[in-house]
Amino acid sequence: VQLQASGGGLVQAGGSLRLSCTASGRTFSSYAMGWFRQAPGKEREFVATISWSGGSTYYADSVKGRFTASRDNAKNTVYLQMNSLKPEDTAVYYCAAVGGGSYPRRSANNYDYWGQGTQVTVSS
Repeated sequence: VQLQASGGGLVQAGGSLRLSCTASGRTFSSYAMGWFRQAPGKEREFVATISWSGGSTYYADSVKGRFTASRDNAKNTVYLQMNSLKPEDTAVYYCAAVGGGSYPRRSANNYDYWGQGTQVTVSS
């Protein structure tokens, strides 16, 4: 599976962005998807995960109520809608895929495939 993330950019605090991650291949619906982020000098951290069908989502406490993960399996695409953005949300955001096994998975080590990352910068 190859993943291509897009949608990052520069936004003012309180603003919104929607990230997209498109996957190659015909088995997208068999992968649970995750979003992670990494700020300079920090470890990669879990943001959100969405189940194979999209019927279940989990979020980091820091983004709960502000971010929403969704997916369109017909388009092989997963989304991360980010509202009420804060300067501390500034990071490179990555999408990732994991096939089979348990759900949800919040550790980056559990994911099999990764996108290239997209930069999100929130100015104060």
